Amino acid sequence: MTDFFDPNEEKVARVVLRPKDAATLILVKREGEPRVLMGQRHSSMAFMAGKFVFPGGRAEIGDQRIAAAAELRPEVMEKVSFGVTLSRARGFALAAIRETFEETGVLVGTSNGKCPRTRSAAWSRFFAHDVMPKLDTLDLIARAVTPPNRPRRFDARFFMADASAIARIVEEPANEELLKPCWLTLAEARALDLPSITRRILAEVEVRLGSGPRPIPFFRFSRGKPSLTYL
Repeated sequence: MTDFFDPNEEKVARVVLRPKDAATLILVKREGEPRVLMGQRHSSMAFMAGKFVFPGGRAEIGDQRIAAAAELRPEVMEKVSFGVTLSRARGFALAAIRETFEETGVLVGTSNGKCPRTRSAAWSRFFAHDVMPKLDTLDLIARAVTPPNRPRRFDARFFMADASAIARIVEEPANEELLKPCWLTLAEARALDLPSITRRILAEVEVRLGSGPRPIPFFRFSRGKPSLTYL
């Protein structure tokens, strides 16, 4: 089996770090040739500098407490909650939506004039646009744990949703992580400087666009070697 993580992508860490929970959202425009929303990481970033990635980031404990207009579908929740509580699994989906908003100004959900109050600054900004997150449009398409010899480690859940799930797009201040986001065809995305795992997820997106539901790949390392199982 080929290594889905490039061993030369990052400097080797001196200490094995425990991976932090993270979530990513792949939004797809299907009119005509499919396009995905991506952005380039700033060149000054300590992790994956200059690489093109899907919007996403670390899950926060507060994500689990955020109200949603609709919940994850049961079959999706079953896969997302593998090895974690239902509350944490739900929080991953909300984290993917929050991070997408923070990095791109795209709000996934439904318009609602009665959004709740929250102590989370990020979610307060989200709700200020009168949008409630909506989870039933999300599908889990992959999970990946960063190898143990990296300076940053994440246990990332990759969600996918159709662009029709977008309620609003707003202009946000300059983002600390991503340069201006853009909608790219799959061929355009593949021609860019991508992390190896992002390239693997892009291939998974392409297969799913043509074949529909399929087992969910779980990329990780076991006994020092790359391991691929399915959820």
